[in-house]
Amino acid sequence: MDQHKEIRTRFAPSPTGYLHVGGARTALFNWLYARHYQGKFILRIEDTDQIRSTEESTKAILDAMTWLGLGWDEGPFYQAQRVDIHRELVEKLIDEKKAYYCTCSPEELEEKRKVALQTGRKPKYDGACREKGRARTSDSVVRFRCPDYGVTVVNDIIKGTITFSNDELDDLVIERADSYPTYNFAVVVDDAQMGITHVLRGDDHVNNTPRQILLYEALGYEVPHFGHVPMILGSDKARLSKRHGATSVMAYKDMGYLPEALVNYLVRLGWSHGDQEIFSMAELVDLFDLNTVGKSAAIFNPEKLLWLNAHYIKEYSLEQLVECVKPFWTAKELDVTDPDFLNHAVDDLRSRSKTLVEMADSGQFYFADEVTYDPEAAGKFLTPEVAEHLHAIIRELPQYADYSKTGIEQFLRRFTEERGVKLKIIAQPLRVALTGKTVSPGIDDVMITLGKERVVRRLEKAVEFISNSGTA
Repeated sequence: MDQHKEIRTRFAPSPTGYLHVGGARTALFNWLYARHYQGKFILRIEDTDQIRSTEESTKAILDAMTWLGLGWDEGPFYQAQRVDIHRELVEKLIDEKKAYYCTCSPEELEEKRKVALQTGRKPKYDGACREKGRARTSDSVVRFRCPDYGVTVVNDIIKGTITFSNDELDDLVIERADSYPTYNFAVVVDDAQMGITHVLRGDDHVNNTPRQILLYEALGYEVPHFGHVPMILGSDKARLSKRHGATSVMAYKDMGYLPEALVNYLVRLGWSHGDQEIFSMAELVDLFDLNTVGKSAAIFNPEKLLWLNAHYIKEYSLEQLVECVKPFWTAKELDVTDPDFLNHAVDDLRSRSKTLVEMADSGQFYFADEVTYDPEAAGKFLTPEVAEHLHAIIRELPQYADYSKTGIEQFLRRFTEERGVKLKIIAQPLRVALTGKTVSPGIDDVMITLGKERVVRRLEKAVEFISNSGTA
């Protein structure tokens, strides 16, 4: 292959469900490789499975790619719209005696498979229709005439050289009875005609590769470079599945993860650059190559992803973060129309939050018309002993001029000194009165965000609560 040829990679998902994190990593590696070499990244939707492919799944995949920031240079192309091209090339192989019609029924094939297993042979198709010159029928398929001698060599960029004996490969079906191409045939034709130079995909496709190389050669196409990325496994070393946690990219969005965190996490599942853990997208484009992609499976660690997400929440600009968390508050039917209030609330919460959902949940008290007290917290801190202190703050705070972080700190310090009590005697009752909880951002930050009026109103409610509890 010409070393100076433009690098063209692709991601070609089947729209039969959501975009899985494994697929997202494959897309990311292809995207980064193309970007690193100033090449092109192509998106193709492989929708020839007419029964399982849906428009809903296609939209979910496109939405996930967009959310991750993996824009494509060409496409999306739809494989089902290219079926006439595939059929034409199937006919070409039939005319050249490189493919043939097979009329073996599913029952016959199953019987052949059983006999082969019973006699210790590989359960591959026995070539029964190879030399019979069958014509097309309503239930015939087309098989590729695979060489039954020699070897096919895969020079895998990641795994190294892999050699396959052709007599281990069977005459694979390249066109189904419904006249739609099978995966192995359509992918070869589409990759070749779209000029794909590098096919980077999961290593569950390794056994497809020799068959596809033979198809490239039979069709007269240049064989691309292949690279097979190790699988992603759960903590128990089993293939990643729902029992290990969410596997859908958009589920992570719904759980309050930021796209940068997921991208940063996925790229480190199998690729490394020294000991560096955190990368901007620009750094990834600059540094990414396939020579440091590992050969062994990667283990998905949700805690590491959570750590990265907390990092990016801290790194986002306040404006970005507000826009990201707003939908979560809107979903709770909270009023998000005051930008200054939102900015203060998000700024208070960001250093304490690992996800946007956690931020939205823990910050819900800011928006409440009336605070709901945690029963244990109220029982411990909203007591008759503190009622008079809260009364005094209600009297004095409205007249206090310097309502800033420093000003509030000074107010509380002077207040406790004058009353001869330690700050902790006032701080937790104040926190519970304002937030309903014993854990929150700094009490001075909470008071600034809520503003004087809300603070006084909530303190009045707390005093009323103490009175009504029958213990005041």
